[in-house]
Amino acid sequence: MELEPSVPLAPKTTLGVGGAAAALAVARSEADVAEAVARARAQKLPLQVLGGGSNLVVSDAGVEGLTLAISLRGVEWRADGRVTAAAGEPWDALVAASVERGLAGLECLSGIPGLVGATPIQNVGAYGQEVSERIARVRAFDRESGAVVELGNGECRFAYRDSYFKSHAPGRFVVLAVEFRLTPGGAPAVRYPELERELAARGLREPSLADVRRVVLALRGRKSMLFDPSDENGRSCGSFFVNPIVDAALADEVGARAADPSMPRFAQADGRVKLSAAWLIERAGLEKGTRDGNVGLSTKHTLCIVAHPGARADEIVRFAARVQRTVLERFGVRLEPEPVFWGFAQPPMP
Repeated sequence: MELEPSVPLAPKTTLGVGGAAAALAVARSEADVAEAVARARAQKLPLQVLGGGSNLVVSDAGVEGLTLAISLRGVEWRADGRVTAAAGEPWDALVAASVERGLAGLECLSGIPGLVGATPIQNVGAYGQEVSERIARVRAFDRESGAVVELGNGECRFAYRDSYFKSHAPGRFVVLAVEFRLTPGGAPAVRYPELERELAARGLREPSLADVRRVVLALRGRKSMLFDPSDENGRSCGSFFVNPIVDAALADEVGARAADPSMPRFAQADGRVKLSAAWLIERAGLEKGTRDGNVGLSTKHTLCIVAHPGARADEIVRFAARVQRTVLERFGVRLEPEPVFWGFAQPPMP
């Protein structure tokens, strides 16, 4: 495995900003991952793991140490619906292939950029589905023990946009492969209001998996939520903030401040309430297309922060902090950023 010095990272992210990796290696096998971890430890170098770069903000100064780009490939399909995909497989290609094979369980997650290995870390979700519903186990390299381990669904401690990998042991594991348990011949998941309305408008009363995938892609396309560098809104991380989950009392207070009885609110099993980050941003006075210099909100989706030509990472962070601060001052709700930040001297957003 070779190390390449001073590799620009901006072209390897969907935001397209940031500096270079001091050194970059590409892992095409589990042995490569083990070698990279051992080399970083021996040389006392920080190690960053790069997937598809779709949920990443790299500082303008770049990142020190070793950056490991995951390029493990391969998919194993079993007749009972179990699918094992290597971490470096493109996520949407896996979804497309599962739909083509008549396997239900991932269809609403169509169009999400990135690689398979990132999906359990973030517990990726969209249009009424979360990847945790279908993950059987995750195969990973444990950087502490130096061993390959397998974690079952329960051990992954999945929660809304969260997991054991993200919150309880950040940086400890390098995902190598994910096993999904899909349903051969199963019906698509249609439980998200926007998706239901769009299917009904198209006269699709009993939609197929392919119908749902096609409609989800159309919905994402309308919002510039498909990675397309030619789209003026295309250079983004997708949703920049997580929909906040708050106590019911705070949700009531937000509704009272907004004086809007139609405020979107979604009851959670633990009694708390999930609010819409996009709704909060707009009601705080930041409309679609709001812009500061080379950075702004998407003209199609308030939850996306877009890097326009000439944008720098520090502009992204300042603008995101402005959005965060504006919502906090207006509603008393702190929005948590969804992407990962690399190369900053301290966490750029509290």
